[in-house]
Amino acid sequence: MITKYFTNVVVKFNPFGPEARAARSVLSEIPPKLRTQCKVDLEVLTKNSTNNPLVEVTFKDKTIMKGNPAQMTMEDFAHMFDRHSRQLQFKDDVSE
Repeated sequence: MITKYFTNVVVKFNPFGPEARAARSVLSEIPPKLRTQCKVDLEVLTKNSTNNPLVEVTFKDKTIMKGNPAQMTMEDFAHMFDRHSRQLQFKDDVSE
């Protein structure tokens, strides 16, 4: 997963729910070096929480992409985020 263009990551999940695997995988893909430049918000939901699980990424061009980790796999998130990151990478390459 290309994380170079992330500026903000929001992850909300219940650690005992079906969404835990995908949400934790997205968090594990963010390198420690990027965490100084990218704000990472983590919210652990309880069983009785009214909030829905969520993975939301804001890119450097202010594009926001969201997904429900209960309905998507890590591969789905990686494909979705990489598609936009490749577009940003292409723009960077062209402008240089």
